[in-house]
Amino acid sequence: MGDLAIFYEWAMFAVRWLHVVTAIAWIGSSFYFIALDLGLRKTPSLPPLAHGEEWQVHGGGFYHIQKYLVAPEFLPEHLTWFKWESYWTWLSGFMLMVLIYYVGADIYLIDRNVLDVPNWAAILISMGSIVLGFVVYNRLCKSPLGNSQNGLMVVLFVILTAMAWGYTQLFTGRAAMLHMGAFTASIMAANVAMIIIPNQKIVVADLKAGRVPDAKYGKIAKQRSLHNNYLTLPVIFFMLSSHYPLAFATQWNWIIASLIFLVGVVIRHYFNTRHARKGNPHWTWAAAAVIMLVIAWLSTSPKLPGADTPDLASATGERFMAATHFAEASLTVQTRCAMCHTAEPVWDGVYQAPKNVILDNDVAIANHAPQIAMQAGWSHAMPPGNVTEMTDAERALLVEWYREGSAL
Repeated sequence: MGDLAIFYEWAMFAVRWLHVVTAIAWIGSSFYFIALDLGLRKTPSLPPLAHGEEWQVHGGGFYHIQKYLVAPEFLPEHLTWFKWESYWTWLSGFMLMVLIYYVGADIYLIDRNVLDVPNWAAILISMGSIVLGFVVYNRLCKSPLGNSQNGLMVVLFVILTAMAWGYTQLFTGRAAMLHMGAFTASIMAANVAMIIIPNQKIVVADLKAGRVPDAKYGKIAKQRSLHNNYLTLPVIFFMLSSHYPLAFATQWNWIIASLIFLVGVVIRHYFNTRHARKGNPHWTWAAAAVIMLVIAWLSTSPKLPGADTPDLASATGERFMAATHFAEASLTVQTRCAMCHTAEPVWDGVYQAPKNVILDNDVAIANHAPQIAMQAGWSHAMPPGNVTEMTDAERALLVEWYREGSAL
């Protein structure tokens, strides 16, 4: 069981690594092409059907780039498609969702004080909401509202805010915030897989058949690409949010999630305006700073009366509470870890439990058994710098306790 747990931990690390690498590739190419598109210039020397051109310098050489709004007169033999970065970002993200939130649904996905449902039901709700997100978004884009860029963005913002609130009524705070990222990133990936690439393939097929491609396919693809551009920064925030309890573990986390979309939009507006050579809108940074200050205030504002609920033992936690060495393991954790991992930490410089993990009672300790064994048993990640002087014997005890509980 110990070897399996270690393999599982490395599997999560490897998939997370893949997710970060592919996300960098996707976001990098997306930002580059939006900047390139906005910076195109019309010149007298442009060939027929060309929309604009751009000269760039990089890596000791010069690049002369020309864009055809519909298509060139002939199709070159070599054509580079930018799609696998998007596909693998989504696939690796979904694999992480499965490994962390679906396999560990008792701990990471379900808060039984919020919604007490079986693991399979929570997983189906999760997947269903992600699919529903693109269906609704796609229908809006294809409706008459899709012809109004600003009107569509306002409606989408309202929907995203509603989803942020809805997720907090279904899952843990950590899962709710992460699902906002998965919900939004799935829309972005579906835009590439189901709209942008298919439209480009239609244009290519028309060229090969000697037909004149319809300009509408490029227009639709450009709209979806622009949406992806504005949604990217919020998605990155949601990817990182699980490491910061002030983002996900507060009563107003759904408002924080909605405000993050505004921050992302104004920052991208600044760069897009600069790339288009239409000015230098410094006000966007002031607006982003003000919104972030509001977010910081919301993250520490008092909770509403009755918001606090008691901890409930998960099905996984109950097994570890029944383990032979639970009492000794619990005493070790409360002695070596609870000075930081408590509602009011007593360790100097620590003002909130790291990652909002509370380990000052038996139920909480049992619910976090896998993380305790991994962080303080097999590895020496916790306590940091071994400041509480946890002994090797105590670490071995935590591993033994985990193995006992896993076998039940």
